[in-house]
Amino acid sequence: MKICGLQKTTLLDFPGHVAATVFTGGCNFRCPFCHNSGLLPSWSQELFTADEVLEFLTKRRGVLEGVCITGGEPSMQPDLEDFIRRIRSLGFLVKLDTNGSRPEILKDLCGKGLLDYVAMDIKAGPDHYPDVTGAPGLNLETIRESVSFLLEGTLPFEFRTTAVRGIHTHEDFRQIGPWIKGCPQYYIQNFVDNGEVLFPETFDAFHREELEEFARTVRPFVGQVGLRGID
Repeated sequence: MKICGLQKTTLLDFPGHVAATVFTGGCNFRCPFCHNSGLLPSWSQELFTADEVLEFLTKRRGVLEGVCITGGEPSMQPDLEDFIRRIRSLGFLVKLDTNGSRPEILKDLCGKGLLDYVAMDIKAGPDHYPDVTGAPGLNLETIRESVSFLLEGTLPFEFRTTAVRGIHTHEDFRQIGPWIKGCPQYYIQNFVDNGEVLFPETFDAFHREELEEFARTVRPFVGQVGLRGID
């Protein structure tokens, strides 16, 4: 595992649970608004070994309930399954954040009962996907496969979209709604420039009223729509 960051306690990353968040390095997307740009290259600096993280988690048993594995894109890690198994052996729940580009990994981990929750990014409407992900040759069928699999209800999950002024338009959300029809939980996250955005000074956040309009567009297709990152 290439572990480039560790948030020791979070009340936000794993819904309903006190958790730690593990940040993996490397990603196959280059979303221009990425707020973890330092984690994108495969050569991003490794700060922790798996053993060090597991040692920390061992000491936090009884305090933490779960571990969120995010990135970067965790499904690129060749020893992800082993790492998850070791986390679970300590009694923790596991949440995986993913861009959905490797459905075979997602299906395999779920089929083996190794995940308790999945958060998958829906980067944009299908027509807009390659541009938004910075991956011109992206095979959108892999994303569709992950969406369809999660919609089967194998385990608790959410879809989420980071809304970015300069990237997204109302048309994205008109396309997203029918695409994720039947999703129990969908979140629109407002863009925040945290100082590590891949292309700073290019993008901005939407106003609350605009986000609420996007939410109204998607709401007829999903169980619940929430907004994140607004005052």
